[in-house]
Amino acid sequence: MSKILLFSEFLLSLEPIIVLHISMDVSAKTAISKLAESLHKQTNFTKKECEHLLHMYRELAGADDVKLDRSKFKDILHCSFGMTDAMMIDHVFRAFDTDFDSSISQEEWLKGMSTFLRGTLDEKTQFAFRAYDLNSNGMISREEIFQLLKATLIKQPVEEDPDEGVRDLVEIVFKKFDTQKKGVIDYAQFKAMVAEEPLLLQALGPCLPDEKSADAFLCTFEELHLPTTISYIKTGSQR
Repeated sequence: MSKILLFSEFLLSLEPIIVLHISMDVSAKTAISKLAESLHKQTNFTKKECEHLLHMYRELAGADDVKLDRSKFKDILHCSFGMTDAMMIDHVFRAFDTDFDSSISQEEWLKGMSTFLRGTLDEKTQFAFRAYDLNSNGMISREEIFQLLKATLIKQPVEEDPDEGVRDLVEIVFKKFDTQKKGVIDYAQFKAMVAEEPLLLQALGPCLPDEKSADAFLCTFEELHLPTTISYIKTGSQR
């Protein structure tokens, strides 16, 4: 699908909050340029792409000294990436919010979007683990897997007890990941299993955008000579 068509579809899908009208004074633009210069090498973006994302961030946050809150972040995930599950959106927010202050800073925004849109398999694995580690203790328990799978799988009421089927699936998943019989899944086990079978990256729920949504979002600002495919799906391919 062409970038022009993707961009057109993206614009048509946007709510007014995402349509940005950037008007900043010189000092604000200078501050953005300096921040982009200091951070772009820690991301998979160019300096100019970081500048665009920082402009977007400030427009969405509403003021230069205000961080991005959960509600506005939810709008971005819903309108730009088609994410609708409230629980998973909370998990993604927590994966972005690496300092656990219940808001997303400019640095967290750039680094999170870097993984979200252009992350390597290792970067996406770390991101997914943070999203699935519901209490942020560095381990994924059976109960956390149960909560994740229940939210993902149970959408309609059924006559039989749905929890029983979910718990059966939890044991299958746990047996797959807990290769060292620790009783919990730590990051090393999660990383090793995803490296062996990359399709297991989002086995506990969709915490990353699909390729079409990621490409459409990138089309609004990317420097077109860069590769933008999702590495764990199309390894080594470029447009």
